Amino acid sequence: MLLSSIKTGIRKGIETTWLLAKTIVPVYIFVTILNNTPIIDWITTLFEPLMGVFNLPGEAAIVLVVGNVLNLYAAIGAIKAIELTAMQVTILAIMLSFSHSLLVETAVTRKLGFKVSHALIIRMGLAIISGIIVGRMGVFL
Repeated sequence: MLLSSIKTGIRKGIETTWLLAKTIVPVYIFVTILNNTPIIDWITTLFEPLMGVFNLPGEAAIVLVVGNVLNLYAAIGAIKAIELTAMQVTILAIMLSFSHSLLVETAVTRKLGFKVSHALIIRMGLAIISGIIVGRMGVFL
């Protein structure tokens, strides 16, 4: 009984690790490659004014995009590839806690009968409001 539970736990742990690695590693590699090209400078320059509202650098837009379009694990891979402070990671984590995986979760919302537009407005609105509040608080911490 105990041996069977241990085997099952190890198998499930390996399966979960593989599942997460299939998302995190490719995003990490992609963003790391971007970091070594002029493209990251273009992204930073383009999004610096918008991300400044949240007290984040321009390249943080990459984290928000992959977290919202793909999932939180992709965002983790992007965060790891970009040099961010603990406060910046906290701001992104709070924002993504409201608005992660928009494509998949919007489909689920539609199946539940909730208006997609309402769900998107609420989730994106909460992400933006919380990002502004925490970003402004971070200046004082």
